[in-house]
Amino acid sequence: MKDRGGKGQPSVDERYTQWKSLVPVLYDWLANHNLVWPSLSCRWGPQLEKATYKNRQRLYLSEQTDGSVPNTLVIANCEIVKPRVAAAEHISQFNEEARSPFVKKFKTIIHPGEVNRIRELPQNSKIVATHTDSPDVLIWDVEAQPNRHAVLGAQDSRPDLILTGHQDNAEFALAMCPTEPLVLSGGKDKSVVMWSIQDHISSLATDPVSAKSPGSGSGSKNTSKTGGASDKLVDGPTIGPRGTYQGHGDTVEDVQFCPSSGQEFCSVGDDSCLILWDARTGSSPVLKVEKAHDADLHCVDWNHHDVNLILTGSADTSVRMFDRRNLTSGGVGSPVHIFEGHSAAVLCVQWSPDRSSVFGSSAEDGILNIWDHDKIGKKQEAVGTRVSNHPPGLFFRHAGHRDKVVDFHWNSCDPWTIVSVSDDGESTGGGGTLQIWRMIDLIYRPEEEVIAELDKFKSHILTCV
Repeated sequence: MKDRGGKGQPSVDERYTQWKSLVPVLYDWLANHNLVWPSLSCRWGPQLEKATYKNRQRLYLSEQTDGSVPNTLVIANCEIVKPRVAAAEHISQFNEEARSPFVKKFKTIIHPGEVNRIRELPQNSKIVATHTDSPDVLIWDVEAQPNRHAVLGAQDSRPDLILTGHQDNAEFALAMCPTEPLVLSGGKDKSVVMWSIQDHISSLATDPVSAKSPGSGSGSKNTSKTGGASDKLVDGPTIGPRGTYQGHGDTVEDVQFCPSSGQEFCSVGDDSCLILWDARTGSSPVLKVEKAHDADLHCVDWNHHDVNLILTGSADTSVRMFDRRNLTSGGVGSPVHIFEGHSAAVLCVQWSPDRSSVFGSSAEDGILNIWDHDKIGKKQEAVGTRVSNHPPGLFFRHAGHRDKVVDFHWNSCDPWTIVSVSDDGESTGGGGTLQIWRMIDLIYRPEEEVIAELDKFKSHILTCV
């Protein structure tokens, strides 16, 4: 690979070269897929097929273009090699400029404006919501949508549903409820808005054609402005909000439902606040954490295994873990722990679907860190080259991206497999990188189990000698 680091940051390429040399040691499997256009979001869809050595699964991506071709929502089919199948020497033999044979584009939806965020509906992951530079949330039934050819001048695809209610652009904050078909969004209007798409989901599920006709119940046929500067009119059935929640003093950057309740949710924003809400008690905050961080908050996630634990990530480069039973002290945020392992703004935090104490964080420094808060205060054993001074709780650093890691998603069907995307505009002259990877299980399995397995190899080697 040519050194494109240029002035100021040759260390990015040095770090990357060192990382690539360690891939056969640290990873069970890795697929590297070069993207012509960056994707600002990446999400796993439904699993399609299980086979002996690999599984097939949908993957949702986007293409953020320069306007020479339309922006798109991409549905890909991904082959995921099962644990302990791939040969170590093969997984590091990839070309950064090439596409991966494991990732195949299945369908293209021409999106009205660039796709800033994608979220799938947990009850039916064929239904996805997207945010663009507009006040609306767009809902897509990706199986029913026709496949489109993204050429200049092509007409936008028609969303199955448009959720209206924001008074200004809502670009990033987007969540779908684990327990019922509710959608949550935050925007520049400092509001958090909630919709129920229950009626529309049942009609989409039974009759895809009905999605192309005006909505029923609270919905009505409408056109709505979306797509940012272009102010295109988007055609489709619209529904208004179930509730609007005011309490932030600046743009809302991320929202998340409580995993056990469609009525409780939280939000973070550029006002440095973390707010907890309960739809049953009205439209005002239940708890407001002033100065949850020392700068803008970019992301939040709520623990599925322990609903008292909430993670936040910020422009102050830290990740903080809060316990909702004890959120503040002296009027300001009182985190259970502050995780400091990034050198730039944190963009995404996400709990593991498999282990209650494990989570990931990605940042503008190009690093995706994996943490285990249970390891804090216990004997620290380093993985990799640097043994000393790694932050408490950090047990894996994914350094395969060369620019800001804008999104990642744990795979709930294959719990230690992660998809991550970086926007490589600044470092490598455009485009993006998609990586699907799984660390070697020796890193996260119980120590005594790992030692017992390695002991078998030791006796085998000694016998051979």
